[in-house]
Amino acid sequence: MIVLPAIDLRDGNCVQLVGGSYDAERVRLKDPVAVARSWAELGFRHLHVVDLDAATERGSNARVVNEIIRQFSGGGFLGDAALDVQVGGGVRTDDAIERLLADGAARVAVGTRAIEEPDWIDEMSHRFPGEIIVAADVRDRRVVTRGWEHVSHRDVLDVVEELATLPLAGVLVTAVHREGQLMGTDLPLMEDVAEACAFPVYASGGVTTLNDLRALADRGIAAAVVGMALYTGALNVRQVAEEFGE
Repeated sequence: MIVLPAIDLRDGNCVQLVGGSYDAERVRLKDPVAVARSWAELGFRHLHVVDLDAATERGSNARVVNEIIRQFSGGGFLGDAALDVQVGGGVRTDDAIERLLADGAARVAVGTRAIEEPDWIDEMSHRFPGEIIVAADVRDRRVVTRGWEHVSHRDVLDVVEELATLPLAGVLVTAVHREGQLMGTDLPLMEDVAEACAFPVYASGGVTTLNDLRALADRGIAAAVVGMALYTGALNVRQVAEEFGE
């Protein structure tokens, strides 16, 4: 299993929110590109970049996203070893996916439209096979969309089953009810998704300790997106990078 440090973008800053609430911001760093560089210097080779403003339709951090991709995905910073930069947040059009991939993103995470329009994600996954991750944000096993503001009546396992035949790069499951709270991951949820899923599962939300990460790895999770625990020092960053950075 690998760990992807989360770079969540708000108003041009790198932030960490509790439960996705803009009123519960706990971390704010003014130079996201420098943050990306610091993760690379510590030994991480994968990043998960999210435009929160685009996801919630409050604005756009496209310039910052593009700068991170430009500086790190082409191998310029690490010589021949380019960073794997995964990007999401408010990606809802064919052109947006194509542009991010052309700019150098390794994969694009698509949430709201992928969940709400099955025909569209079917078309996109076949147009960009192995390059799209469906982001399924979950609260109490129900999928939420539109920046976590709309709660659907769909169980995440039903969504995963419907996606099973598509040529996706994976599914990213975020336990919204654990996000940023440093309360531990929702292990039963992630285990159930991993058992039901035919492609790689990325877990996010609540990861707090090395034991959380090891438990996810033991249950077949391919990757974990980690934010608050890395930024606040709850996790030993160097130890995580050594064990899960590649």
